[in-house]
Amino acid sequence: MFAYYLDLALRSLKRNKALTVLMVLAIALGIGASMTTLTVLHVLSGDPLPGRSGTLYYPQIDPRDDSGQMPGEQPPEQVTLIDGLNLLRAKRADHQALMAGGYVPVQSDSAAVDPFYTEARFTTADFFPMFGTRFRYGRGWNADDDEAKTRDVVINSQLNGRLFGGADSVGRTLRIADTRFRIVGVLDDWAPNPHFYDLNTGSFGRTEQVFVPLQTAMNLKLERHGSNDCWGRGTGGNGRIYPGDTCVWLQFWVQLDSPAKAAAYERFLVHYSQEQKALGRFVRPPNVRLRNLMQWLAYQRVVPDDVRLQAALAFGFLLVCLINTVGLMLAKFMRRAADLGVRRALGASKRALFAQLLVESGVVGVVGGAGGLLLAGLGLWAVRQRPSSYAALAHLDGAMLLVTFLLALASTLLAGMLPAWRACQVPPALQLKSN
Repeated sequence: MFAYYLDLALRSLKRNKALTVLMVLAIALGIGASMTTLTVLHVLSGDPLPGRSGTLYYPQIDPRDDSGQMPGEQPPEQVTLIDGLNLLRAKRADHQALMAGGYVPVQSDSAAVDPFYTEARFTTADFFPMFGTRFRYGRGWNADDDEAKTRDVVINSQLNGRLFGGADSVGRTLRIADTRFRIVGVLDDWAPNPHFYDLNTGSFGRTEQVFVPLQTAMNLKLERHGSNDCWGRGTGGNGRIYPGDTCVWLQFWVQLDSPAKAAAYERFLVHYSQEQKALGRFVRPPNVRLRNLMQWLAYQRVVPDDVRLQAALAFGFLLVCLINTVGLMLAKFMRRAADLGVRRALGASKRALFAQLLVESGVVGVVGGAGGLLLAGLGLWAVRQRPSSYAALAHLDGAMLLVTFLLALASTLLAGMLPAWRACQVPPALQLKSN
């Protein structure tokens, strides 16, 4: 029966080419605009570490003085060096990593490669297993290397290709700020978006090429790149390159493999704050937060407000297109009232006619979806030409491709329900008499 309805639908659409083109165009424009913005929203609000994000947490404590204190105020978004090292060495989590962004000069042993600056990450050993980084060659360093301030370095595949032609470079040396480092590992392609573990250096399109042990970087006074917030007499710390003791400037992440461990860790943060207050370091009552990765991204409002607004406007435009499609379908179906009346007189039920007209609406939806897909591809190409940090991420994936056709089909079926119902209500005797 479906094949019969499909044949009738195709014949009907061919008889009224002008109306068919207008309906397909309305659906294509609405789908193209909405899917362009929905794809961008989908990319920006996605999970950067699927399968791991539920066990990764960002602890916050409040070491500030009481100046300007407000009830319900959120704790700082970063930690001081003292607190970061204390929490790190407490080892109350399955994994924990303390880190900061950097910007370092790099030079290879090859005279053919000129020195250049690149982004770096100064971090601790658990960064790699906690975030599930994949290694093409070698491995990361360990906790003993952190404490020993070893001259070890991990580089990413992009830098390895630039300096060593993609070959296994483990064991070779790399000069960073006139200091020789031994390469212990080369990351495979790993660039999570958004750049969740340090949003201060940018939310999207950030990729560090060099990973150096945090205490080694501090010992060598490598250049830090990021934000800090100080209070009291907070000034420069280590050679005035790193902030002082009353400044928050480091990111601290932990892995907690169960809700019970997360609850226990939150209690530990409260106890730690109470202990530090008793020692005179903290002034405020315990003020802690423990958000998992996706909660942290939501709190930070990583998705730009203009993207959400554009998505809302695009779906509003789709609604306008559907209203126009309803009008066009109503005009088309009512013009066929005589044919439908004859079918009713020959024994066809209202349900059969309704199904026939919905199949016709579905054909319009599929064709309109194909056109909308082309327009969405053009729209995403235009997005990629923008100077935004997230522009390069705007691509249709398999899931959004499926959503495009499902949205087009559902929209036209919904738009076709009222016209189909109205057309089925015409009394067949009236149409036969008028003919």
